[in-house]
Amino acid sequence: MQKKDYYEILGLQKGASEAEIKSAFRKLAKKYHPDINKETGSEEKFKEISEAYSVLSDPEKKANYDRFGHEGANFGGGAGFSGFQGGFGDIDLDDILGDLFNFGFGRSNRRNSSKRPMPGEDVLVSMKLTFEEAVFGCKKELSLTLDETCKKCSGLGGHEKEDCPKCNGRGRVISEQRTIFGVFQSETTCPNCHGDGYIFKTKCNACKGLGHVKENKDILVNVPSGVNTGSRLKISGKGPAGQNGGENGDIYIEFKVASHPLFERNENDIYLTIPLTITEAVLGTKKEIPTIYGNVYLDIKPGTNTNDKYRLKGKGVEVKGNKGDMYVIANVIIPSKLTKKQKEIFNDLNNTELDNDSVFKEFNKYL
Repeated sequence: MQKKDYYEILGLQKGASEAEIKSAFRKLAKKYHPDINKETGSEEKFKEISEAYSVLSDPEKKANYDRFGHEGANFGGGAGFSGFQGGFGDIDLDDILGDLFNFGFGRSNRRNSSKRPMPGEDVLVSMKLTFEEAVFGCKKELSLTLDETCKKCSGLGGHEKEDCPKCNGRGRVISEQRTIFGVFQSETTCPNCHGDGYIFKTKCNACKGLGHVKENKDILVNVPSGVNTGSRLKISGKGPAGQNGGENGDIYIEFKVASHPLFERNENDIYLTIPLTITEAVLGTKKEIPTIYGNVYLDIKPGTNTNDKYRLKGKGVEVKGNKGDMYVIANVIIPSKLTKKQKEIFNDLNNTELDNDSVFKEFNKYL
């Protein structure tokens, strides 16, 4: 009888990735393993998906199978599935099915046999800045409560270290388990020392065996010029302590910049709206205005209208040596109250030809 396609058995398309193959097998193994699924045929189905996985999880066998089919799966691979003794190439089923069954398949999983250095976690904190602090940079003190390596036990968690008597310092224990494939030896993490291979006669009373304690830290932060709301600054190695001698984590500071009563910022440019009287707008003037670098005089051209824009080059925010510009927006203020004399002046102006502008002429053509 012709064998079913291995990809079809696992519900995959030809050329599936290693991660897709592993994920498909994991789902099907959970569904059809005889220790869970008691329906007739579940054992044969489990063997079928296991055979497919044993081939597709092996890069060499998979390549040969993709080229030559079922016969190619045995090229350079020994006896293939017919000689199956519980292993699947370089794949560790303790990892695949460990969440379902407390037994191994003759292969030792040693990834947790010793404590490896682990870096501390990274921390994200928020810092508020005034408009000026963000523009020009500043020094700010940051107060945090972080995990620090326990000084009393040097981060070990205890005192008077000795080999674990249960695993004799190996960090692993071996047991036997009867399965549908026969009797298998299972090597698992030692429950007494949790894979360390050692224990302590006394637990550190300062850190309660954790190896780290909470401490308050004050960190001086050099805020660079030009940061804005949402900008982040990384402070390397100042975060929580690592485990087993691992490096400290990092601190990420996210800034929130307060608004300014006059200036508005758009990236590196500054915008300022200035009020103009009718006289200043009509006749023009030299007007003193504020900038983030101090006051300057700006020449207002005669006939300036509301929303007319003036550019002051290089008067914006400096970021990494690059300066933005400042844009001054005119806002002509129409007085709501006039004295008797002012009304007379405006009436006299109204009798002159102030409507000779082309805009008025175009409009009046339709009246």
